[in-house]
Amino acid sequence: MNSAEENILIKRSLSDVISDYYQLTKPGITMSVLVSMLVGFILGSGANIDFVILIHALIGTYLIAAGTGAHNQFMERVSDRLMKRTSKRPMPDQRVDSRSGMIFSLSMIFSGLFYLILMVNPVAGAVSFATAFIYLGVYTPMKKVSPINIAIGAVPGALPPVGGWAAATGTITEPGMWLLFAIMFFWQVPHVLSIAWLCKDDYSSAGLKMLPRKDEMGYKTVFWAVICTLSLFPVTFAMYQLDISGMIFLVLGTIFALGFLGYTVKFGLERTKANAKELMFASIAYLPLVWIAVFLDRFISL
Repeated sequence: MNSAEENILIKRSLSDVISDYYQLTKPGITMSVLVSMLVGFILGSGANIDFVILIHALIGTYLIAAGTGAHNQFMERVSDRLMKRTSKRPMPDQRVDSRSGMIFSLSMIFSGLFYLILMVNPVAGAVSFATAFIYLGVYTPMKKVSPINIAIGAVPGALPPVGGWAAATGTITEPGMWLLFAIMFFWQVPHVLSIAWLCKDDYSSAGLKMLPRKDEMGYKTVFWAVICTLSLFPVTFAMYQLDISGMIFLVLGTIFALGFLGYTVKFGLERTKANAKELMFASIAYLPLVWIAVFLDRFISL
């Protein structure tokens, strides 16, 4: 850390420093991970929810998810400095020095891993660690190599409910957890594509090869967004058909998928930033709504 960085840190209050480290954890994404893990845990538990194990699973998952978000910012601190949307993050803005950020993030990841192994079960620990490894070791560097990074990134993004189910059951072989994985995977692709379309100039300036970068007309972007949104329908039906969720989820899940598809088609017909922003907000709304449908179905059916 150079003298300029030291002077910046000295002048800042403890609350400011805590706030910066909290921002490193990507709290919004971390909260989404916890909710998705919770969905997997509750569905995997059946009629008998072990709340002690659930609390341990939430703690361990939080540590790994928060550490993964922080380490991602450590890895992308240079490119973040080149983009308007990320230039004010704690590391690019030099409010947290890179060495401290690295130690903080890795400490959280490995603490979470050991916590899950010891307090929950090794399978849950393995799933969470695999999530962090794919996100940091494959997806993050791939963003500078190929647009296929969006599909790769959707894998760790879709693993939290699998981790929750594994925490409840100690297995990763049951079909229900992989249907939850599919919901998150197919949701995430149009979600990320809408953001990438809105921020394609920003991403390009940082050398990140998101799909819209060389898709001037938007045909590939629209194709994959529509395909993935349509895929939510058979997955929703499969949840009902395999008796993982009931009629309440089938009806609500189908309605929410129709709404999501409507905004995807609207963006496809006219690929403006305004329509991309509407698609982004529709995707942000879809996931919590579909999880609410899961909870309603689960607890009303008891």
